[in-house]
Amino acid sequence: MEIGERLKDLRTQKNLSQGDVEKRTGLLRCYISRVENGHTVPSVDTLERMAQALQVPMYRLFTDEAHAKKPNIPVEAIRSRAVRSKQDDEMRVLAKLLSRMSDKDRGILFHMASKMAHRS
Repeated sequence: MEIGERLKDLRTQKNLSQGDVEKRTGLLRCYISRVENGHTVPSVDTLERMAQALQVPMYRLFTDEAHAKKPNIPVEAIRSRAVRSKQDDEMRVLAKLLSRMSDKDRGILFHMASKMAHRS
């Protein structure tokens, strides 16, 4: 199933119009229509906004309940993950920034970081 079809299915299951999603995301209704009809491929940031608007976790945009398997995660891991450190938050910001960079710039940055790490 294409991502656009999945978004449309989730939207209609929630009894939302494209206008409702427009209000919740700030995306234009015509853009939402183009995504749902497979004419436009949304960015990850846009998919995040749409998942939030539809009040579903991001993975639901890629699979339906029939195919989703709940992970077997020990309770201890969930509890320890609930307490996020500042370093985790910084890594998320860094990952987001890296995803916006060109391959060339990212390569230069990794090369510089590698050189700096080996200096110590």
